[in-house]
Amino acid sequence: MYSEKVMDHFENPRNVGRLENANAVGEVGNAVCGDIMKIYMYIDNGIIQDVKFKTFGCGAAIATSSMATELVKGKTIEEALSLSNKAVMDALDGLPPAKVHCSVLAEQAIRAAIKDYCEKTGIDIEISEPERSFDCASYHGAMNG
Repeated sequence: MYSEKVMDHFENPRNVGRLENANAVGEVGNAVCGDIMKIYMYIDNGIIQDVKFKTFGCGAAIATSSMATELVKGKTIEEALSLSNKAVMDALDGLPPAKVHCSVLAEQAIRAAIKDYCEKTGIDIEISEPERSFDCASYHGAMNG
């Protein structure tokens, strides 16, 4: 059901915890799914120097949080904003259809942290919503109906 990479990032998550010197924090969640992701970043000169996460959720939520932090660490703000849920899923060698929403939350959490940083520092940058919208409630309703 899950790829080896998903299992590895679930069992051995990277960048887990709270970042004490964070100057960017983003939190997203979906009450229907029960997944909540909080991303902490330390950004200096437009580069994500450090990033950590705390996630309450399933194994896929933890794995996508872990992989997303790996993918944006050391990147510029602009590069991090281009991270898509598809890129997170591809880096994990895929997710089951019922867990795609976890990768969307990871993308949203990264964007929320960057938005927080830009608002705090007065950087005027357009942060669009993720291209792929995923209605977790509808999906779970279809799965249970």
